[in-house]
Amino acid sequence: MSHNKEESHNHSGIFGEKSELIFAILSGIFLLVGFIIQKFTNYPEYVSIVSYGLGYVFGGYYALIEAFEKITKGQFEIDFLMILAAAGAAYIGSVGEGSLLLFLFSLGHSLENYAMGKAEKSIEALGKLSPKTAFIKKNGTIEEIDIHDLKINDTIVIKPNSKIAADGVIVKGNSSINQAPITGESMPVDKTAIPNTHNLPKFNEIDKNHIVFTGTINGDNSIEVLVLKLSVDSTVSRLVKMVSEVETHKSPTQRLTKKFEKWYVPIVLIVVFTLCFAYVVIDENFDKSLYRAITVLVAASPCALAISTPSAVLSGIARAAKKGVLIKGGKALEDLGTINTIAFDKTGTLTEGKPKLTNVIPIDDFDEKEFVQLVLEVESLSNHPLAKAISKDLKTQYNIKPLNKASNVNAIQGKGISADYNGNQIFIGNVKLMESQDIYVSKSILEQMETLLQNGHTVMIVAYKSNIIGLISVMDVPRKTATSTLQRLKKIGVKHMIMLTGDHQNVGNTIAKQIGLTEARGNLLPEDKVAAIQELLNRDGKIAMVGDGVNDAPAMALSTVSVAMGAAGSDVALETADVALMSDKIENLPFVIGLSRESKRIIKQNIWISLGVVALLVPVTILGLTNIGLAVLFHEGSTIVVVLNALRLLSYKDKYLV
Repeated sequence: MSHNKEESHNHSGIFGEKSELIFAILSGIFLLVGFIIQKFTNYPEYVSIVSYGLGYVFGGYYALIEAFEKITKGQFEIDFLMILAAAGAAYIGSVGEGSLLLFLFSLGHSLENYAMGKAEKSIEALGKLSPKTAFIKKNGTIEEIDIHDLKINDTIVIKPNSKIAADGVIVKGNSSINQAPITGESMPVDKTAIPNTHNLPKFNEIDKNHIVFTGTINGDNSIEVLVLKLSVDSTVSRLVKMVSEVETHKSPTQRLTKKFEKWYVPIVLIVVFTLCFAYVVIDENFDKSLYRAITVLVAASPCALAISTPSAVLSGIARAAKKGVLIKGGKALEDLGTINTIAFDKTGTLTEGKPKLTNVIPIDDFDEKEFVQLVLEVESLSNHPLAKAISKDLKTQYNIKPLNKASNVNAIQGKGISADYNGNQIFIGNVKLMESQDIYVSKSILEQMETLLQNGHTVMIVAYKSNIIGLISVMDVPRKTATSTLQRLKKIGVKHMIMLTGDHQNVGNTIAKQIGLTEARGNLLPEDKVAAIQELLNRDGKIAMVGDGVNDAPAMALSTVSVAMGAAGSDVALETADVALMSDKIENLPFVIGLSRESKRIIKQNIWISLGVVALLVPVTILGLTNIGLAVLFHEGSTIVVVLNALRLLSYKDKYLV
């Protein structure tokens, strides 16, 4: 059966897209009428032959077109074998069986195209996400224009409950955005306007809380968006383009079956041609030998084999796309299904990627409220990411605000910060900072710090009036879903889960222990991560690397399958990764690995079904133990079974979802 992408669409004709299916049904009707006339009436024989002949016309129409297209390119594939078999059946007077062959072949063919079309349509639905027009704000007035006329830095107004027309940043208003069409997230995400529109960072670097994507759906509030990407470059456009190209990335099984077919079809033709002359060797007439040869031709045609892998691959990719996961072709889908080892980047993949305040420890009975206020006053004046995290968490946890009592904040490179507070100096930082200011750090404080460091915390000493008054610690905490995700990965058979991080080994060990990783490797530079991937490849044969697709690009490129998280906002991740999770939800990883395993299982089942039927039918037909009718039923039946089996992937659900 034809199975290339350019052939797999439904042929349009006088009945539109359903022409091929209607022709197959008409072929079946004329076959049935011919059979009834032949068996149950006294009409002359030519009446049933005319009805069978019409069955030939409708059943063989599309197969003949495709066979002719192939022959002009010098290819002899399955459609050609079927036409040959039907013509031979007519020649020896088995018109009814020839008509049955073409009816079942055309029915299987149209069902195959329906299955492939269904999978493709669920992918193509992505392309319909973008609205056709946008409301642009110019000089205080709002006008509706075609989205292709939008320019970078235009401001568009998104009305409540309408689709967002461009990738950009919210500059006015806030709303809840339904991102399911792009990222697969089931819950709407709260988005707010960016505080400062001057000197905007690159699109990929803007906080996701301010970013919106084409095709996502606005909630109940009106918002204004600054356009940062043209429609051709939008995330959804790139997604559609990449999905439409996935079939160029053939899976290993697809490539193998293609090679097999290339040699197999000519061998079948040689065997069939030889069998036509069996009457020379054994006691039978030419018609009997020809009938046997035609029956073998039907039995040996690898229709089911040809469609077994592409139908499963396309169904698997379509199912993933619905969940907000882009799988780039059959190779990535099949490879992912064989993975038993996964390497994770730490920051932003297994962890939140944002430091959180973990400990506030006043020393020597220093008043906690005063200690907290003092730290907040200093940290709220600093732009350092750690200082921002500390002041944010202090405000939330202790419900306090800075009273602007601190001044002259200075960052001391590699050590910490200093400031003036009530006429005295405050120092917040590491042991080196304290030593440089001749502030004594006692053994008990050093022990306390060591305990926190062993558990993966980053610890800072707070000194006021030349005395240490307390410790604060921060830590990049694991994602809430990390533990349950790793448990699910274990259940689906992933044996080794390794974290690769540039952080201290203690930090890696702590997080690994907390969330259930099998191993953590710390203090790694990008080139060390590449070496670690190479070592794991040597040990386990295959490995998937999960990261953000940007700073882990070299390690991801070396892995068997690279998986990028949060790819909706990252062009680099979309381009480089084999699999892209459009949202930054790590919990989608077990789903996609489970889907890949199921796809691989279904591909194996399909190959066994298709080869099993051929292996059974060929010897039986060579020995003349069956007729064309039965051979056709088994042969075409296996094709339909294979297609329906592949379609099961479209409704795949994660059975280990917790």
